[in-house]
Amino acid sequence: MFRKSNADGICPGPYIEIVNVSKKFGADVVLHDISITFEEGKVYGIAGNNGSGKTVLMKCICGFLPVTAGKIFVGGKRIGADVDFPESIGVIIETPGFLTNLSGLKNLKILARLKNQISERQIRQAVKMAGLDPDLKKPVSKYSLGMRQRLGIAQAIMEDPKLLILDEPFNGLDKHGVEDVRNLLLWLKSQGKTILLASHNSEDIQILCDTVYEMDGGRMQRQ
Repeated sequence: MFRKSNADGICPGPYIEIVNVSKKFGADVVLHDISITFEEGKVYGIAGNNGSGKTVLMKCICGFLPVTAGKIFVGGKRIGADVDFPESIGVIIETPGFLTNLSGLKNLKILARLKNQISERQIRQAVKMAGLDPDLKKPVSKYSLGMRQRLGIAQAIMEDPKLLILDEPFNGLDKHGVEDVRNLLLWLKSQGKTILLASHNSEDIQILCDTVYEMDGGRMQRQ
C-alpha cells in the first residue's frame, strides 16, 4: 500500500487497518471478527471491562500476539508478514518493567541502545516531558507507582514514534499526574501522532479522544 502525505506530513486515510481479525486461546475466542480502521493523527479510545479483549487487541496490533484469523496493517505494512512489529511505535501495555537497581535515565539509555537512533539529550527531554527529573539518582526500586508510570510514558515517547498504544496510561498517577499526562497526550496529538488509548476512566476518554469504541466479549462497536 502507498499512502501519500499531505502538506502537513499526515497521510490521509487509515493508518491502522484491522480486517476480520479473530484471536483464540485454545477453544476460548477472545476477539470475534473485528474490522476497523484508525486514521493518522487522531486519538481513539477503547473502553471496556477487564477481559473484554481490548488489551489482546492492542497486543495484536503491536505484533506481540499473532492473530488467529484476519489481517492487521499499520502504515500500509501487514503485521506478522511484511514486518514483525510496527516500524514507529511507542507502547505501554500492563505494568512497565525496568531494571530496579538502576536509575530511570540509565534504564532508558539501555533500552535506547537496542535501536541506537536517539541521543542522550533526546532521552533526557522525554523524561522531562513525562514529569520526571532526568538527574534523579534514585533507583527505580525506590520509585512510587506513579513515578514508574511516568517513566513508562517517557520510554514510549522517547524515540518520537508515529503511533502510541497506551493501555491504562494513568494507572498509579495522582490528580496532578493525570493532568500532566493528559496535556502531554493532547500535545502529541497536535504533532500528528496516532494514539490508541484504553482507560477505565470515562473522563480521560471524553477529554482526549476523537472517537471512542466499546469492547465487550471480544466484539467492538462505536459509542
